[in-house]
Amino acid sequence: MQTQKTLLITVLAASFGGLTGVAFADVQCPPNPGATSIDDNVLVTGRCTLNGTKVKGNVLVKSGGALTVRDASIDGNIQADGGLFVRVIRTDVSGDIQLEGVSGNLSGVQRSSIGGNIQLDNNSAKLLVDYNTIDGDLQAFSNTGGVVIRYNTIDGNLQCKSNQPAPVGGNNQVAGNKEDQCANL
Repeated sequence: MQTQKTLLITVLAASFGGLTGVAFADVQCPPNPGATSIDDNVLVTGRCTLNGTKVKGNVLVKSGGALTVRDASIDGNIQADGGLFVRVIRTDVSGDIQLEGVSGNLSGVQRSSIGGNIQLDNNSAKLLVDYNTIDGDLQAFSNTGGVVIRYNTIDGNLQCKSNQPAPVGGNNQVAGNKEDQCANL
């Protein structure tokens, strides 16, 4: 009898949306979604543009992926692992931006608001980070394509190590510390 009650309650709860464990499928990009709202993660496997898009999850750039985000809102993180490029322009990101192993011509974050950190690790692409508000740290480690960091407001630390060539730029307002290769930026 107890098993039947439990089953009935479970069926009723599911019928009325009472269960919160409902999973949505990741959204593939391409194709470009346009100015719409996406309730889950976006998986970038080719050339993808999020123009005016609101993403309630994370944006994940896979090897071979190329991402442009413009005038958008991302509730989670933007994470690239081996993509061709990532360009974030005039966008609100609630979480972190993490670029690792990006290899194209130019990637960057410009005129955006970042709720977490920006982490740039082991990229061969040229990187441009300018005119942003960053609530956490900005970290650039072991990049080989050149890094330009200028005109950012950073609530945490600005940390740069083992980049070849060393990062250039300036006029960054940093509440924490400017460290190592970024000590004078």
